[in-house]
Amino acid sequence: MFCGAARADLVSGIQVVVNDAVITYAEIQDGVLSRAQTIARLYATDPQRAEQEGRKLRDEEVERLVEDKLIVHEFQSAGYATNVLESVIDDRIRDRIQKEFYGDRTRLIKTLQAEGITYEMFRRQEWEKFVIEYMNFQNSSNPRKILISPLKIEQYYEQHRSDFKVDDQVRLRMIVVNQPSTGPVGMARRLAEEILAKIDAGVPFSEMAAVYSAGSQRSEGGDRGWVDRGYFKPELARVAFSLKPGQHSGVIELPEACYLMMVQDTRPSHVRPMTEVRAEIERTLKAEENLALRKQWIDRLKRKSFVQYY
Repeated sequence: MFCGAARADLVSGIQVVVNDAVITYAEIQDGVLSRAQTIARLYATDPQRAEQEGRKLRDEEVERLVEDKLIVHEFQSAGYATNVLESVIDDRIRDRIQKEFYGDRTRLIKTLQAEGITYEMFRRQEWEKFVIEYMNFQNSSNPRKILISPLKIEQYYEQHRSDFKVDDQVRLRMIVVNQPSTGPVGMARRLAEEILAKIDAGVPFSEMAAVYSAGSQRSEGGDRGWVDRGYFKPELARVAFSLKPGQHSGVIELPEACYLMMVQDTRPSHVRPMTEVRAEIERTLKAEENLALRKQWIDRLKRKSFVQYY
């Protein structure tokens, strides 16, 4: 057990020095607190895994803080700071006060005081956030720096065709009649059978779904769009994939509800065509390139900086 003085030294203790800035134990703990609590809950019965995930979380937070310090130092060393930037920070703070504190600066100050933060510290945090966003954009995420050629997209598609495989699908509408928690036994089935009779008599399935279905797609006439077998419980999947386009099922009764389904179309398993996935591939490749550019940039900053871990 630590005594008070030892605990205070630990909290304020320096964990990393980055050029002329320091990262303290308290900063790291503040950065991981909420996620560490989640890990503790997730692995409450597995202390070893909880400790492993906690160390990983802490290491990631340390590296994030180191990178932030490197970026801020680079910004300052390059002489980017200007009066224009200061006015931008003032505008950002005014926006936050307007949105989060009902335009009341005093409310912001009192909130900061309750958290043990001075206004000057808060303003410095906002300044650093903006600087990091700006520098990240200029050095890695700027669209002008990332151009993906059509050839690269085609090569990715050919190398990852299995990623674009789609299983058998049906496009269907569904009516859900929930089993009541109280009331006569069989009430849900009787209502479902009445609905089915009206559908058999010619009332459009979508109209009956819009009136009677308890499903989340009621306002869309029960339209579930294209779905595969994994979307359903096995009892429902067997029925859905036995129907032909235009056919509807009978009443399917399960403990929680009665169901009626109508298949509008079917689609066998296939590989999505290039035209359908081109934009998706381009986003993936841009994200990969973004990460690569950022890593190269951070590595350059580390090579010309002083970073000492304790």
